[in-house]
Amino acid sequence: MGKFSVPGLILILVVVLLLFGGKKIPELMKGIGKGVKEFKDGMNSDSDSDSKD
Repeated sequence: MGKFSVPGLILILVVVLLLFGGKKIPELMKGIGKGVKEFKDGMNSDSDSDSKD
């Protein structure tokens, strides 16, 4: 993948804003944040259980 330029990133943000709308984006980011947190917690608990064996 090539480098992203500033105009390219702005274009992507505009497209996302048009697709999801301004009110849905905070809800979407909150859901993504929860998913990442659960993934990290799951990875940490797996590594903890592996070290106990």
